[in-house]
Amino acid sequence: MNSLLKKSFAAGIALAVIFCCGCAKDSEEKIIRLNYSIFFPPTHIHTKLAQDWADEIAKRSSGRVQIRLFSGGILTKADQCYSGVVDGISDIGMSSFAYTRGRFPLLEGLDLPLGYYDGISATRVANEMLAKYQPKELKSTHILFLHAHGPGVLASRKPVRSLKDAEGLSCRGTGFSAKIVDLLGGNSIGMPQNDTYEALQKGVVEATLCPIETLKGWKQGEVINYVTKTPAIGYTTAMFVTMNLERWNSLPPEIKTIFEEVSEEWIDKIEALGNVPQARLLTVQETGHYMDIVNRLKERACCLAQEETRMIACDVAYRVFTGMESYDEVLSQQLCDRYLNKNRCYFEDYERCACRTPCKPSDAICYELNK
Repeated sequence: MNSLLKKSFAAGIALAVIFCCGCAKDSEEKIIRLNYSIFFPPTHIHTKLAQDWADEIAKRSSGRVQIRLFSGGILTKADQCYSGVVDGISDIGMSSFAYTRGRFPLLEGLDLPLGYYDGISATRVANEMLAKYQPKELKSTHILFLHAHGPGVLASRKPVRSLKDAEGLSCRGTGFSAKIVDLLGGNSIGMPQNDTYEALQKGVVEATLCPIETLKGWKQGEVINYVTKTPAIGYTTAMFVTMNLERWNSLPPEIKTIFEEVSEEWIDKIEALGNVPQARLLTVQETGHYMDIVNRLKERACCLAQEETRMIACDVAYRVFTGMESYDEVLSQQLCDRYLNKNRCYFEDYERCACRTPCKPSDAICYELNK
């Protein structure tokens, strides 16, 4: 009898353990775990915003969604990020369209040298275009939102005060920005941001076209001596945040809603970043002394002939874009008219737009870093 009781007791414990394990497993299955590949370094503002985005989704889902960031391109490199999301290497990814030239022919038009006033205008144009055209080149993933930086600058090891100074200059660029380098008479060298610091340091390139925050976020201000501000060119680089399509389709409707709502709000947060004065974004570190760019730079001279530069860049970019074979000629012409028409904005209700704020030659200034 005692033996039978012992066996029954043992069986009861075993069933309880199995039941508890099953409950734990069910609880575990309710947690949606996602990994997020981002090429920006851990200390970059975009990485911090991405972490805040992930945390907000976790908060609104009451912990049902847990997103783990892999920054610095350790999961997938910048030019492999989109394909990594398609193939399921990462569930979510952030990178630039320009890093895979030719894969996104329609969206590359966002990077044309349109004289973008700031990151706000560029980001709004990018998301409006996404909503309007629903580009077929993005059908392999689910795009959460797009963002873009403010007008790029020419950061160099030697001064560039005229178009003649740009001739023969080896300059890092990607996508259409590489075309701009060539049109200015330089030699473009394609590479992602995470390779640019060492390339500048070792003299592989003499300059880079980049948003000014790159000099802080990627520490490239440590290895350049001059900044040429060229707002009349005003190119940008459009970036995506996207999710693996199968993973997205597997999410419950209420979780999808949370992703959509938070992503929409984060467009505004990134726009706010794009409106931060450039002087506050640029500091050069390593020595431990952080100083505003206005205290570190000395005005030298007017640099590039703005109208000439802009017309050269826009003319060739126009021909390059309309010549793409992925879209018919009529659509390409319509898009170019929308992008390049100087008399109206892509988004006509914007209070500030490059089309309405023409740049003056005096806006082009070459600065020298006081190191």
